[in-house]
Amino acid sequence: MAASSSRGGGGALYGGPAAAFRSREGLSTRPVGSSDEIQLRIDPMHADLDEEITGLYGQVRQLRNVAQDIGSEAKYQKDFLDQLQMTVIKAQAGVKNNIRKLNQSIIKNGSNHVVHVVLFALFCFLVVYLWSKVSRR
Repeated sequence: MAASSSRGGGGALYGGPAAAFRSREGLSTRPVGSSDEIQLRIDPMHADLDEEITGLYGQVRQLRNVAQDIGSEAKYQKDFLDQLQMTVIKAQAGVKNNIRKLNQSIIKNGSNHVVHVVLFALFCFLVVYLWSKVSRR
């Protein structure tokens, strides 16, 4: 258990930041100089140490599995984001290319598209007007 125990300056023998690592009365922590290690003092008068060690081993194994799952999920999401970024870059390039072609087409052919839109609107208005006249009879 070489976790960050005494980073906060140590603390009392049974308190301080290392108190979170004490699990039963048989085990207690004591501060160590300035290292990041925990020293356990074993009191032989209390509890089964084998059970304690087995429980700690199980917890470490669970934490290791969770850490591996987090690592694989992070790698999967990084790959997904990289692929998404490449797709967005390709889409931006396609849009930019199409806008350039459209601008060249407008410049080459002139701005007749506005005239066509106005004529289409007038034609639609005429059709609706004539249809309303015919349907009233």
